[in-house]
Amino acid sequence: MADVEPLEPDRLTWAVLLAQWTDFARSAVALPEVGAPGLVRQSVTDIITLQAVWFALRQMDELSDAERAMGLDRAGVLIHRHAAAIRARFADQPIPGDLRSLLQDVAKTYDDLKNGA
Repeated sequence: MADVEPLEPDRLTWAVLLAQWTDFARSAVALPEVGAPGLVRQSVTDIITLQAVWFALRQMDELSDAERAMGLDRAGVLIHRHAAAIRARFADQPIPGDLRSLLQDVAKTYDDLKNGA
């Protein structure tokens, strides 16, 4: 019998998330191009990036202090850039609830880590 490598939950989790994000990106092309759905469609890259950053932030305790500091700096830049793009896109109308929750969750997770909570 061939040797089977042990399952690595972190790798599996990232693989599952990547599959979900890919499905989300594919399904977004079916959204209308105008109105709030059109703005969500335009925000796919920002949404996927913020979800990836949120997930990565939850694994920061696995990094060395130097890697963690660099990771937090990089996360801060990504959060600022992609959250600002979404807010600008939705400047004239309310951000949909799920998207608003994502913005709040990633900001809170980042702030908690940055402030040592």
